[in-house]
Amino acid sequence: MAAASIIAPVLDSTMMIEKRSSTADRVAADPLSSQIRVVPPHEYEKAAACLVEAFKDDHVVRYSIDTPDRGHWSEEERYELHKQAMEYVTYAHCLKGLVTTVGPDYDAVALWLPPGKNIDDLLTICRSGIWRLSYKLSKEGKERFFKEFLPLLATTKAEVLGDRDDRSWYLNYIGTKVGSRGKGYARQLIEHVSAVADQAGQPCYLESSHDINVKIYGKMGFSLRKQIWLTRSEEEIRMDVMVREPIKTLEEKF
Repeated sequence: MAAASIIAPVLDSTMMIEKRSSTADRVAADPLSSQIRVVPPHEYEKAAACLVEAFKDDHVVRYSIDTPDRGHWSEEERYELHKQAMEYVTYAHCLKGLVTTVGPDYDAVALWLPPGKNIDDLLTICRSGIWRLSYKLSKEGKERFFKEFLPLLATTKAEVLGDRDDRSWYLNYIGTKVGSRGKGYARQLIEHVSAVADQAGQPCYLESSHDINVKIYGKMGFSLRKQIWLTRSEEEIRMDVMVREPIKTLEEKF
């Protein structure tokens, strides 16, 4: 669950739309896929609303917002900035990545970066509104987000995956609305993409900020590879880096 590195080149949106269609087609035989749909850019606010709710108290997501130099802000002001940041990132993934949802009202949402893709090009940063964080975050918030958080994620992913970095599926965020938890929605969203990754022999990668998630993701084939820490807050914040290796089919084994 973490924000992507947001500074590098990607393919244009037309090619990404083709990629979305290809992804959906390749898992059409999976009964889960009939319940899942790709979120188009014009629906980004509804998808983001799910993630805003799911991560409203997450200490990693709020790391750049809950800073000492914004101690005078009310919780309403902090929450509004959290909402805006999540909308920027969700829209960027709609433009250049893959955003999927399941449930009758965007009950669970996942933000993926397919192999070789990112949301770091100048056009996407401008169109999505991510550039606004450079002045909406406080001085300490910018230090945490741009100089600590993003570089740490990018460096760690490259170290863990090595030459497979550009051939992996990156799960940046996945969240479920409070009232929709326990229905298996998150599992459906992950398995929807991991089936494609298996077919292509590609790993899936994520960072998690909660102890219980190591066990939950472990049941979906992810294994803990590394632990990393954010160190600028009063207490260090740990993230668990996990990788799901592609599972071979019986045909591939024999």
